[in-house]
Amino acid sequence: MARALTTSASSAHARAASRAPRGGAWTVTAILACYLLAAVAVTWHLWADPAAHTVAGNPNDADQFAWFLRYDATAIAHGRLPALVTAAMNAPQGVNMMWNTSVLLPGILLAPVTLLLGPQTALTVLLTAGFAGSAASLFLVLRRWGVAAGPAALGGALYGFSPALLQAGIGHYNLQFAVLPPLIIDAGLRLCLRSRSPRRDGAWLGLLITAQLFTGEELLLLTGIAGLLIVAVLALGRPRAVPARLGVTATGLGVAAAVTLLLAGYGLWVQFFGPLTQRGSAFLPDFFKNDLTGFVTPSGYLLFHTAASAAAAARYQGGPSEYLGYLGWPLIAALVVAAAAGWRQPAVRATAVTLAVMELFSVGGHPLISGVVHPGVTLPWRWLENVPVLGTALPDRMSIVADGAAAALLAFALDRALVRRRAGAQPEPGPGEPDPRPDSPGAPPPRRPARARWLALAATLCAVGAFLPIIPRPLPAAVAPPVPAGWSAAFAALRLPPGARVLVVPVPTATLTAALRWQADTGQPASMAGGYFTGPAWNGLAYVEGNGVAATAQYLDGLWTGQRVPAPSRAQAEADLHTWRPAAVVAVTGLDSPLGRYLEGWFGPPTVRSGSVLAWRR
Repeated sequence: MARALTTSASSAHARAASRAPRGGAWTVTAILACYLLAAVAVTWHLWADPAAHTVAGNPNDADQFAWFLRYDATAIAHGRLPALVTAAMNAPQGVNMMWNTSVLLPGILLAPVTLLLGPQTALTVLLTAGFAGSAASLFLVLRRWGVAAGPAALGGALYGFSPALLQAGIGHYNLQFAVLPPLIIDAGLRLCLRSRSPRRDGAWLGLLITAQLFTGEELLLLTGIAGLLIVAVLALGRPRAVPARLGVTATGLGVAAAVTLLLAGYGLWVQFFGPLTQRGSAFLPDFFKNDLTGFVTPSGYLLFHTAASAAAAARYQGGPSEYLGYLGWPLIAALVVAAAAGWRQPAVRATAVTLAVMELFSVGGHPLISGVVHPGVTLPWRWLENVPVLGTALPDRMSIVADGAAAALLAFALDRALVRRRAGAQPEPGPGEPDPRPDSPGAPPPRRPARARWLALAATLCAVGAFLPIIPRPLPAAVAPPVPAGWSAAFAALRLPPGARVLVVPVPTATLTAALRWQADTGQPASMAGGYFTGPAWNGLAYVEGNGVAATAQYLDGLWTGQRVPAPSRAQAEADLHTWRPAAVVAVTGLDSPLGRYLEGWFGPPTVRSGSVLAWRR
């Protein structure tokens, strides 16, 4: 694979590399350490108080992910893996975890952190690992492809700290942890291009696919699209070499599929054939897509921005966590030059085409320009958004994988320039080698080393200059909802049986998630009505909150927030209570509040009064 992807790595490159000073392991260690330090710098507002600080800007998703980590950790604490269908949320119907962004594998691996230090600390660890690990992953893959340490380090940094991953870090932990996509593409390319042990390489690919499937299925889908594009471009460039590789590739992919089915087959069965299966996407088609102006309009989360650009980015219809398209004029120009200059190099051509196609898909079915949709223009994604499974992906998230392609493209181009410099330089002769220097007898004519050095210097400066506009600022922090005074004491006094179902007020919904955070921080209650999840409605189609929020829950939440919500009829309230069948009702309120008086009218004097918590055992 290294030969097929890096034909620019000529014999001169190999000779220069062979004379490079030893200590490559130290170089790699230093680069990885720099990635970790940079990740800590981006998240340092969170590390100031990791148990209480969450990323500002998307509290509902952050509370949901904290709940998922607590759910996983509780299962591990009881000596079992997390169930894939659970009534811990949205009782009694429950939730299918495979249809939700449940980050099952990270949740299992981080269970000790969650149990000892709390779910928010575990989320901060996951976020930091996402930045540093994603950068390290692409760096190591580029090094495997023969790219020199400097260009590979720059490429890794561009991917790991790209605007797409930075903005995804605002509550979308399943997308921001993008460590596995470069490894998956690398493993797939090895099978297609150079594998001598397809069974071993196929097993490794299957393990990586399984790991990503239980981390984030959407990112796995996007990675698959990018991998297929790269392979297609390489195959079209060398069609005569394809037949010789078909048998090995088919064997390896068969092993990968077998390993994936062995490890994830039950999970996939539960998702598509088990309880609470669903069809379609829970989001409006062609809504979460990149605005064309967003590619060159920096948000306030980047170091270099203006007040006007930050305001324009803040107006993006998908919110800050979906503002993923920004590249900036300098980087776009550098990528165009890199693609044009190195088009004959297979690696450059493959990554450039993949970048272009993924970014084209990312703008959706109809272009969005400065917040205005142009329905008269139809783009390729319009014909793909209704394809089963593929249509569940949000177009703007293509930018995450596209940024990886951009990083690889820039690294290949810079490495090519450095190869030319090394080829133009005249190294000292090795032991037993003829002296090639110009003043030696029979020496060849000079290769214009000065020109090569200037070319390499210019390429390096351009690459660094293109990277500067996307340097991130430290992510802003907010305080997560603290556990109400008396919460744990109230549950202790209720003495509920294990797994007892509880109606918590405020009833958790997609826009009111405080109760999910309290449950995540304390592990109580074990099961509760309501929640923030994706589930099937009565017609089997996917929706956020499934069939919707019950009328009684809406009214109770309205009393808690002070909003005017029509009161349900007594028959409706009784029907909702009969559906929930709670063993207890726990409300964070006072008896003299409208909510407290309403609940007392229904259930009589509270069984428990503890701090700011009222509780009724039923």
